[in-house]
Amino acid sequence: MKRALIILALAAAAPLFAQASETWLGLAPCELCLWQRWPYWAAAGLAALALLLPRQSGILLALAGLAALASGFLGGFHLGVEQGFWPSPLAGCKAATAGGAMSIDDMLKSLAPIPNKPCDAPAFLISGLPISMAAMNMIYGLGLGVLSLRLARQGAKA
Repeated sequence: MKRALIILALAAAAPLFAQASETWLGLAPCELCLWQRWPYWAAAGLAALALLLPRQSGILLALAGLAALASGFLGGFHLGVEQGFWPSPLAGCKAATAGGAMSIDDMLKSLAPIPNKPCDAPAFLISGLPISMAAMNMIYGLGLGVLSLRLARQGAKA
């Protein structure tokens, strides 16, 4: 029960922190940033389910761990996009360009209202610290995933 509560709190904290950084610090998310939040909500939901179904808590916490790992891997992919290692496959991640025969009206129509930031422009929480929000998410997601899998394993042994 305690293990599931820990994972629930830590999984919900990540997307809530990201939302708070937008609201109070003015950081704009990109499409990949928004995608990284969904696995945390899935992990939180699975941990909440583990609270309700204690007999299945081991498997549910393991699944929560896999969801958190998925967000960590998305953060790593996003970090690669930020560093220019590969382009993002998401259409909303590309900045508007004046390339081709596009008119200004066509360019304005192609812009999505939200998110308003290209995915290859890193968002830094602490100025001067060279760790972007995507890098922090990668570290947090992988750490939470490993923690959740360890707690699931400990619960299975008990």
